[in-house]
Amino acid sequence: MAETLLQHPVLTNFVYPFLIVFFIVFAVLEKTKLFGEEKKQLNALTAFVIGLIFVSAVFPKMVVSNMILFLSVAIVIVFVVLMLWGFVFSTKDGFVMTNAMKVGLFVVITISLIIGILWAAGVSGKAYDFLFNQSWSEAFWTNLIFVVLIGVALAAVIRGSGK
Repeated sequence: MAETLLQHPVLTNFVYPFLIVFFIVFAVLEKTKLFGEEKKQLNALTAFVIGLIFVSAVFPKMVVSNMILFLSVAIVIVFVVLMLWGFVFSTKDGFVMTNAMKVGLFVVITISLIIGILWAAGVSGKAYDFLFNQSWSEAFWTNLIFVVLIGVALAAVIRGSGK
């Protein structure tokens, strides 16, 4: 496959991580007004220095590069899901998220973010082995699923009897 200019190692290993860190630090400094009102130059210089320091370290740069891949795919997935949801369930007032949808979306995003961070940091193999390839893991997960199913059934019965 041909390599384009945007896939060049200089851009992917240095420029993109620098820009991500620079813009995030600059936005946080602007929002928090840490150095005071109307201090854009100081905020930009601070973000620039932090970005350069960040790019000089190898492991954090690799983690952010992996997170860029994960987050770009996640953003596209969330956009498509919300767009389809809006087409199907929108009202004349527009798309309105219920509390259950907000909680569900929060849970999915949190779990996805944790998995993405573990994967980007290179810990996912060790975490997977610890959770699923131990002598105790089969019995633990079977019992956990059983207890959760019993809890869901009890909650459904209790909620149903109250109506």
